[in-house]
Amino acid sequence: MNSDGIMDISGKTVLVTGGDGFIGSHLVEALVRDGAHVTAMAQYNPFGDVGWLDDLDEDIAAEVEILRGNICDAAFMHRAVEGQAIVFHLAALIAIPYSYEAPASYVDTNVTGTLNVLEACRGHGVERVVHTSTSEVYGTALVTPITENHPLQGQSPYSASKIGADMMAEAFARSFDLPVAILRPFNTYGPRQSERAVIPTVIRQALDPNCEAIRVGDTSPTRDFSYVGDTVDAFRAIGASVAIDYGRPYNAGTGVMVSVGEMIERVRRITGTNKPVESEAARFRPENSEVRALIADPARLNSSTGWTPATDLDAGLEKTVTWWQQRIAANRVRRDSGYLL
Repeated sequence: MNSDGIMDISGKTVLVTGGDGFIGSHLVEALVRDGAHVTAMAQYNPFGDVGWLDDLDEDIAAEVEILRGNICDAAFMHRAVEGQAIVFHLAALIAIPYSYEAPASYVDTNVTGTLNVLEACRGHGVERVVHTSTSEVYGTALVTPITENHPLQGQSPYSASKIGADMMAEAFARSFDLPVAILRPFNTYGPRQSERAVIPTVIRQALDPNCEAIRVGDTSPTRDFSYVGDTVDAFRAIGASVAIDYGRPYNAGTGVMVSVGEMIERVRRITGTNKPVESEAARFRPENSEVRALIADPARLNSSTGWTPATDLDAGLEKTVTWWQQRIAANRVRRDSGYLL
């Protein structure tokens, strides 16, 4: 432990559930560079890939143990957690539109799956669990900026399932003294994010010569967009700080709010496109489900860990645009759908 109250993670065994995903893969990279012995969970699929872990540099990938499995399997989770000092729990179903179609799947994965992770960590006496929440649990901001004391509002089946998962994490901290920290990232964006999110949707359409317009849903909601590198640093900070209160949530956001429409204009400027922007009704959320405004008050995380975001929106968008330009130039996008290969 150093003089700032930060544990040294070098040499520790660390498990990352959801390590094959957008934020998870970036976190895996960072933890390897920190000197941790990292096991990354990747959900099994018949295609033989391990998600974004396939994109890691060879020197990083060589240091990662990949474990295929599913958090919904309680027995598997007990085997996965055995011998781990720290568990970063990122695995979840996160696509909000699909949660309207299959809400039970979100309860199974996000609530019961989280319960399985917590039970396994409790059974094996891990040093710390970092549970991933989301700013969506707040719903539309009733007051701004949003502190961790803001009421929770289940405005979609997805957000309701994450509220349930957060409460389970809190309950394990209170009931069983499980050392579980709750990180609540706001709208994270950056390289490797799929087009279910608005920023990669906008960037890909802005760059794709086959798209005559940038088609989006409602452009009036406001968001606190956080670059993935900053979110990863928040995970690292909360995973190592000794000043964390277990069972309490910590916001990770910039404290700056911009509308979706303003974000689109910034992307148009950065990419140099003059394509028109068209709102499509099919892309809108149900009226009472749309979260109109989100902006973080990250003071609690800052005071406990010293974490502050380092990348402003323009700089983060420029990095993300560059990544997309490279993917398109390498023909790593399916032109019919925009999905990444």
